[in-house]
Amino acid sequence: MSPLQSVFNGYKKVPAHILNLILAQFFVQGINTAFFLLLNYYMASEGFADYEVAEVLSYRFLAVFCLAFPIGLFIKGRRLKPFFYAATIATPVMSHVLLYAIGAGWEQVVNASAMLWGLAYTCMQITVLPFILLNARKEAHSEAISLSFLSFSGTICLIGLGNFLLTQIDPAFFTERRVLQGVSTLGLAGAYFVARIRVPERVSEKVPFRQVLHDYDWGTIFKALTPTLIIAIGAGFTIPVINLFFLNVHGMTSSQFSLVGSLTFLLVALIVAIMPYIRRSFGYKVAITLFQSASIFMLFALATTEYYANLPFALGIAIGAYVLRQPLMSAAAPMTSELTMYYVGPRNQEIMSALNASVWSGSWFISMKLFGWLRQMEFRYVSIFLITVAMYIVGVAWYAYLIKQYERSSENAEGNPPGQVSATPRKGGRRESVPAQGAGIGRGKP
Repeated sequence: MSPLQSVFNGYKKVPAHILNLILAQFFVQGINTAFFLLLNYYMASEGFADYEVAEVLSYRFLAVFCLAFPIGLFIKGRRLKPFFYAATIATPVMSHVLLYAIGAGWEQVVNASAMLWGLAYTCMQITVLPFILLNARKEAHSEAISLSFLSFSGTICLIGLGNFLLTQIDPAFFTERRVLQGVSTLGLAGAYFVARIRVPERVSEKVPFRQVLHDYDWGTIFKALTPTLIIAIGAGFTIPVINLFFLNVHGMTSSQFSLVGSLTFLLVALIVAIMPYIRRSFGYKVAITLFQSASIFMLFALATTEYYANLPFALGIAIGAYVLRQPLMSAAAPMTSELTMYYVGPRNQEIMSALNASVWSGSWFISMKLFGWLRQMEFRYVSIFLITVAMYIVGVAWYAYLIKQYERSSENAEGNPPGQVSATPRKGGRRESVPAQGAGIGRGKP
């Protein structure tokens, strides 16, 4: 069987109810990616300075940071479909409120709606991965997780290219605001695909609140969470404001950045799609460590173009580095999620997903605050982005350590395949075997 056939056959194993969930996520993610591409440009056109844009973005991340962990505790042992409905309805509604408030100059409403937007999006962000692990067979996990991550890449391709084409047709009509409003309205279609998830949902066992400190393996969780925390803080200095870098350093317009983003995430989508095959063929060391290390080098090349931005070839190098950096880092993301979920074991997966969301948003909240402060102090983008480079190096080294620990524990787990046994001590030093993900975890609920 050829590698291409192996890739396609792997995706055939993903069940229909998971595909419907990913389609629902696609529409919510479409709003997220549209805001990633265009919101900063729209706010700049309304007179917001760099630090003011960072301030608004920080409120969105603050909401997720504060609420993801409580939601993660709450969803343990509960059906997740209602959270999918909440995300697919509330995210588009709050998007319209936020856009209107920005245009009207209602500062308090802008901040409040940004927080509510973040809360609505979180209802999808922290529930998709636990649902997949509980309601799909283990042999389909890698492909299902990759498809989930592909929703981000796919929507950036479509929205980036669509925005570029629309601005070529009528730039006066298809402004950033109108495109964002259109995508937000289309996002409501996600609720239709949630309604098509009609299988009896398998849920995990509930953990009473009074048992939270005892029934989770907090040492293992925090060990798995550490590289995410380090990389998330570093990424917060770069990812949310990368379009401002291209605007202010290289003079790139929103339509140009949308086109570059579209082509970049087309490459992301292609690489993410084959990552399950790469992981099975070469292991986590190649799928995670090698890809992320190459990405760090490209980020360094991107950031340092500010030193010679006046030269005619600087923009070309910046675009080339961005086009390569993004796929290399994004391709590893589904595999780091899979690795950490397997590392902590089935008992800890819901809370791990919630903490991941909380860490990313909390870190980005802190990073946005620091970014705004550094820009007010007239720090250059290159100086800020090099902080990200340094933190990425530490985070990737930690992932390499986790991979080594996970592979060693898998080899010692009495011959069981990865993910089958959790050798994590529980109360009284006792060790428990835990069934493989998606194979008898929890209990079915209609």
